[in-house]
Amino acid sequence: MKSIAIAAALFLGLAGQAVAADIEVANPFMRAAPMTGGTGAAFMTIHNHGAADRLVSAQAEISKSVELHTHVKDGDIYRMRKVEALALPEHGSAELKPGGDHIMFIGLNAPVKEGSTVALTLTFEKAGKVVVQVPVQSPGAMAPGGAMPGGMMQHHGHN
Repeated sequence: MKSIAIAAALFLGLAGQAVAADIEVANPFMRAAPMTGGTGAAFMTIHNHGAADRLVSAQAEISKSVELHTHVKDGDIYRMRKVEALALPEHGSAELKPGGDHIMFIGLNAPVKEGSTVALTLTFEKAGKVVVQVPVQSPGAMAPGGAMPGGMMQHHGHN
């Protein structure tokens, strides 16, 4: 019985995180996307506790395709570009955030509503697959927990 309580405490302590092999995914979130056929994006911090690795793909049931993206400067404009992989340095981290590297959902099968959760499978070159439950925030969220542009926080009522 004690081991069940310990396992439950560990599970609750890792809510919002996913861990596999040397990879830990922390603070995942995505923005709500109101249109079927549109796009969405997910963000998170990936900690690598081992040898250098690469995030090589992502899969989710919510869209026709899922791509790894970055932003590049094209003259005076920043544009999103698909990349084949995102590097994870040895004992380092990669931050996927608005305006930077991110996971792009293309051709959404249905609107993605704030308050829901999306299952996302990340595939790493060495560590293999990690399944992450990604909470859906407001359309303008800039950080997990509903942080809005300009430092404002979004608050939800409690029952």
